[in-house]
Amino acid sequence: MTPENTGTHGAVLTDPAAEPGAPVVELRGAGKSYGNIRALHGVDLKVFANQVTCVLGDNGAGKSTLIKIISGLHQHTEGEFLVDGGAVRFSTPREALDKGIATVYQDLAVVPLMPVWRNFFLGSELTKGPWPLRRLDIERMKQTADEELRNMGIVLDDLEQPIGTLSGGQRQCVAIARAVHFGARVLILDEPTAALGVKQSGVVLKYIAAARDRGLGVIFITHNPHHAYMVGDHFSVLRLGTMELNASRADVSLEELTNHMAGGTELAALKHELSQVRGVDVDELPEAGDLTAPVAPSEGKS
Repeated sequence: MTPENTGTHGAVLTDPAAEPGAPVVELRGAGKSYGNIRALHGVDLKVFANQVTCVLGDNGAGKSTLIKIISGLHQHTEGEFLVDGGAVRFSTPREALDKGIATVYQDLAVVPLMPVWRNFFLGSELTKGPWPLRRLDIERMKQTADEELRNMGIVLDDLEQPIGTLSGGQRQCVAIARAVHFGARVLILDEPTAALGVKQSGVVLKYIAAARDRGLGVIFITHNPHHAYMVGDHFSVLRLGTMELNASRADVSLEELTNHMAGGTELAALKHELSQVRGVDVDELPEAGDLTAPVAPSEGKS
């Protein structure tokens, strides 16, 4: 890697000596407490290269806390956090970036009035010329941004257009391509489709799959089981700070994933309450046993 191809915010990323087939990121019984409030407890999670690991959960399930631990914003207070098999305890997001863990948040942290190419290199601008007369290497940044976006299948007619004029899906895709260029090995996507329509969500899901095919381990945070099932290889469902489901794609159907995401016990209780209301048909709602039964491996699922 050349000095110009540095990590996010200028951090040079090196290729780790991870064992083949070993998880890049792993949590073992990890948890986080804020005083006497336990936000996360006993979470086991493995993230492999070339895989999309979907973390699902409703509001308050612990998804944000999980993101903050892996991205270096907060430290875990119980369990273990390993990167390439070695225990770590990040103090800052910069330390996570140095390990190749990049996070794309919902608000994207872009400057809407700046051109696309400038946002692509925001905080990691390329320069040229001798000190103290160094200046921005605009042409090289434009060329690099265009090449990296095209490598991800993103073709923009004008890189000079303000990034704020792009659709929400396009902005998400630019952020993904930026993380890939700056050496991310694990990409955390925080609800990238939450504020998007159907078409734009499809665009983002396409580039999530493209990032996986480029060799990244992707952590896709979402509350939409349908979006998760389209691209996911492994599914983890959080509920009230604990892991309710941890299963590979071959072992869980979309219906089972949706039921775990919705909370089977609560739906069964809701069915009982709705049955007391006149005019509400609850015959088609699943029974408690159907929702809370353990997930068994399914044959013939890809």
